[in-house]
Amino acid sequence: MDHCLQTRVFRSFAVACALATCVVSLASSSAVAPPAPGAAPSSAPVPAPVPAPAAAVAPAFTDTIVGTAIRVDMMAVPACDGGAPFFAARTEVPWELFDAFLYQLDQKAGASTPASDAVTRPTKPYVSVDRGYGHQGWPAISMSSKGAVQFCEWLSKKTGRTYRLPTVAEWQCMAKQTPVTADSITDGAWTAADAKNASHKIGTKKFDALGLADLWGNAAEWCVAADGSFCILGGSFKDKKIDPAAMKPIPETEDWNESDPQFPKSVWWLVDGPYIGMRVVTNDANAHMNPAPSGAAPAATEKK
Repeated sequence: MDHCLQTRVFRSFAVACALATCVVSLASSSAVAPPAPGAAPSSAPVPAPVPAPAAAVAPAFTDTIVGTAIRVDMMAVPACDGGAPFFAARTEVPWELFDAFLYQLDQKAGASTPASDAVTRPTKPYVSVDRGYGHQGWPAISMSSKGAVQFCEWLSKKTGRTYRLPTVAEWQCMAKQTPVTADSITDGAWTAADAKNASHKIGTKKFDALGLADLWGNAAEWCVAADGSFCILGGSFKDKKIDPAAMKPIPETEDWNESDPQFPKSVWWLVDGPYIGMRVVTNDANAHMNPAPSGAAPAATEKK
């Protein structure tokens, strides 16, 4: 009798131990064992990653600048108000592209042409004209209208297309087809509301309906008025409020090259325009083009 009772107790104890061992083993494996490489832990759902701003619109064509690794995506802009359709660069001109022009990097790489070498370039700046905001990937700023025009001519010689600054009508056409309001402006524009008084890397805000980045805010953009004079549009990181419905061109002024005695005055660089940049446009849509021959018409007319 005692023997049978002892046997039953022993068997019950053994079963209980086995069950306890299984429970401990399962708990240990779920708490300690690392997930397989690339797998999410099974104990809790992993939130979806926040997608980076992306341009859903594919470029109409892309130009690779010979002698550099730089590509320029050009977006189709449908015609407005009886005008002609055209193509606009997806982003403002970045420093790495303007540097290739300014410092003749294509020539140093042995990939320039006599026509592109002959383009007059700005004098080398004495100080950092990016003002410490950022360089590679940031919008080129502080260039005068003269510098912007010469850049367009150089880019035209490099690609065979006629690149130029947009007219006021063309810039307004882009703005009309990428509708934003004063209330939604910060979704796609760096303004004084969040820019902390500095330009930001291009394309880090929401792209617009045409696939363009930073049309509003970040760097204001050089344009050509109907009378051939120069102005800026789009507002910049310095603007406290940008109201697209009330946006008007701001004419070029000597005040943009006036105050800082430590920044030598130049026809190429703006002392008081560290928020002014540029975007290029073209009407040439050929998918493959050879470099323009020497003597081809310049991309824009320099202000006299």
